[in-house]
Order: sequence, then structure tokens, then C-alpha cells
Amino acid sequence: MNNDVMIVAGEASGDLHGSRLIASMLHRNPALNFCGIGGPEFKKCGVELLYDASNIAVVGFFEVISHLSHIIKAQRVLRKRLAEKPPQLLILIDFPDFNLVLARKAKKLGVPVFYYISPQVWAWRSGRVKTIDKLTDAIGVILPFEETYYRERGVDKAHYVGHPLLDTVVSAMSREEFCTANDIDPQRTLIGILPGSRRREIRSLLPEFLRAAEKFKQKSQGDPVFLIPTAPTIEPEELFSSGIGGAESRLDVRVIADDRYELMAASDAIVAASGTVTLEIVLLDTPMVVAYKLSPMTYRLGRLLVRLGQFPLVKLGYFSLVNLIAGREVVKELLQDEATAEAIATELYSLIYDQPRRERQLSEFKKVREKLGERGASQRAATLAAKLMGDND
Repeated sequence: MNNDVMIVAGEASGDLHGSRLIASMLHRNPALNFCGIGGPEFKKCGVELLYDASNIAVVGFFEVISHLSHIIKAQRVLRKRLAEKPPQLLILIDFPDFNLVLARKAKKLGVPVFYYISPQVWAWRSGRVKTIDKLTDAIGVILPFEETYYRERGVDKAHYVGHPLLDTVVSAMSREEFCTANDIDPQRTLIGILPGSRRREIRSLLPEFLRAAEKFKQKSQGDPVFLIPTAPTIEPEELFSSGIGGAESRLDVRVIADDRYELMAASDAIVAASGTVTLEIVLLDTPMVVAYKLSPMTYRLGRLLVRLGQFPLVKLGYFSLVNLIAGREVVKELLQDEATAEAIATELYSLIYDQPRRERQLSEFKKVREKLGERGASQRAATLAAKLMGDND
């Protein structure tokens, strides 16, 4: 019997969520063999990695162009494997521009396709709903309203499984324990700096975040500590070459390799790149400001598409997941030219020293958490995958 499964995740969050799905599927059927694209979490699960996800994890039209050779090569490797040794199931995790091309090949070969963690079609490029419906056999969505969104558009194969972060985001240490483990005085103000999990994000955001840290230090009371977790897709050298090396003489900056969630939970406030990490911060109940910068060319292209009506998300006025789920501004968003050191430092200062403002944000976080649903996403997604493989138990 064919027990092969191909699974593709192009980003750090997909690597994490996919690893949980793999574990749940192996619990149901230990004989399964996995191959595909992912990162260190996939590798830990025993996945045969056919290509390194860090080489294709990019955002933005012009960023994709610069990585096109890697993207083409990765597609070629996966398509060749699909043709030569068709798996019993193809699992795609978000990453739509890459994954939908692969889904088309799989459908031609008669390989069932399970899209786990659907692209946010409700936010932008909603026309992809028809494409996803055509190329997939089942869709696992992770936000309660996404299933309704698909069904209102005639797609009945979308199933709400819950948000996988509810199963993974937990801090195993108190603030005091985290500080003791990392030789930090718990009485000092702790500011988390999370510049993203892609190389381009690090290079674009980290220098500005560090300048913001300097301005915050000048305004703040006492001597704050700035905490930067390492991402599995980023080498520590990338962080140091993007500004940490020059800032260490002026700031108390700590790069923490382990205890990522403990770092977030222990922080008094965080400045973060927009992305899945913002929901992790919400689950850990730490105030935050969100910032993001695209390349100038990508940003200008995006503004053009907004004017042409291609990006409903921006029309809503939000780009962070937290605000989109809340349906209102819960966290301050600083995009492109707004993402300045001064603006970030001012917002961090407010979140630390304006207690009513801080409490209002944390109160809104509770409402966002309630909207995310219940735990058990990976197990429910594994059940959907099993059905596509003929296991209806």
C-alpha cells in the first residue's frame, strides 16, 4: 500500500504547524512516509526534505523575482517527485503562489490535495477561491469565519479545524524563571524585538527596530533590556550583520536562542513584524506594536492594486492579523514610511507607561483569543487528511 505523503510549507510558521499535523497523522498511522519542503521542525519529524524552505520564503513581487531561480528549482524538484512517485496525498500549507502551481500538477496526476491553513482569501485576492476549489479535495481553515466565507461562495469542502497556535503557544516559565535563566534582573523593563523570520524582513526591519530601542531608552525610566529571539529559518549571523553588532555598545541587547515563547511572555511590550507572530503574542498576553516594510517597488505595486480593487484587506484599513480578526484597531500598525524609529519608540513608551492604554489593549486581546476557537486543530486536520487517504475511522 502507498503510504507516501508530500507536504509543503514555505515559512517558519508553516513548518511549525505542519510538524504538528505530521505528528497527529503518524499517531493515527505510524507507517506513513513524508517528503516535501519545510524547515527544522519537519526534519525533526523525519520528513525527507527535498528543498530548503528558507530559500523560497519571500514576500512581495520583486522579492520573488530575486529568488526566482530557487523557486523554479524547488518546483521542478517537487513536480519530478510527484510524477515519478505519486504520493497518496499532497498537503499544502498556506504559501499560495507556490503551492497552487504544485496543486495543479497534482490534480493532473490524480493525487488528492489537502490545503491545510488556507490562504487568507477573505483579506486579499478573493478570486483565488475558485482556483482553490478547483484544485483541492479538502480545505482546512483555522479561523471560525473562514468556513462561512467559503460556503457563501459555493465551496463546501472548507472545514474549520481551529487555530493550531492554540495547541503550541504556551510559556513554560514565569517571568522570574526566564530572567534567572538568562541572567536578567526581573525589575528591569523588558522589550521584545521580533523583526520577522525571513532574511529580507530582518534586513529591512531590524535596523529600524534597534534605532527605536535607542530612542525608547532615552525616554524611559531606568535601563531597559532588549530581547531578540532567533528564528529557525535565520542564522544568528544574519541578526548581527543587520545591526546588533553596532548597537551592543549602546544597548543591552540579548539574543535568545531558546525559550522563544517564554521571552514573549516575559516582555513588558513587543515591537513585531506583521505576521503569525502577532497572534502568538496575543495568546501570551503581551502588549505590542506592529510594523512592516516592503521593498519600495513592491509597495508601489501594492498601492496600484489597491486602487484597482485587488486588495480588500487594505480597504479595511488593517494589515495585521490581530486587527483583522478583531475587526477594529487593537494594536497600532505602522506600515512602510510610518514604521520609523520615533513612531515605534513612542508607541512602546505608551504601552509601558500609560496603564489605562495598556489595559485596554490587553482587554481586546482576550476578545481576539475567544474568536480563535478551541484547541485540537492538528488532530481535526489529521482526520480530514486520513479521509482523503481512505481512512474513515
